[in-house]
Amino acid sequence: MIQPNENLRRHIFERHSWIGFFLVVWGLGVCAGISQAPQDDPLPPPENANPLVAKIYIDGNHLFAEHRWTAAIEKYEEAIHAQPKLAEAHYNLGLTLHRKGPVSASRPHFLEAADLASGHPVIWNAPPFRKYETVESSTPTLALGGHFGHQH
Repeated sequence: MIQPNENLRRHIFERHSWIGFFLVVWGLGVCAGISQAPQDDPLPPPENANPLVAKIYIDGNHLFAEHRWTAAIEKYEEAIHAQPKLAEAHYNLGLTLHRKGPVSASRPHFLEAADLASGHPVIWNAPPFRKYETVESSTPTLALGGHFGHQH
């Protein structure tokens, strides 16, 4: 003999089969929406960093962790001055400028980092970087009227 609760359940799902379908689709949507937390912290120095530059860079990361944006910016700029092709330093400088503001000041450093480290998973997929258009090159293009990125 079928239990009363089972009769009710069977009645609901036979009569309203869309409920089961909805629950399955909703469950898949919820699971698909779970993603890994984006990278919000500065990158560690890469293996190709000069040891002195790595020290300066790590100092910048400590200052970043303490929310001492201006001091961290100075350290990352010092690291970039000493080793200009260090994509991670450009990224960290961009990330710090993004936090301190103005956000527009961070854009050139994210672009430079992307140009120097094509395919780097954090640099190319970091949240502050995704706020901008798809990066193809850091070379400015002429807008209407022959101006770089603005109109009069």
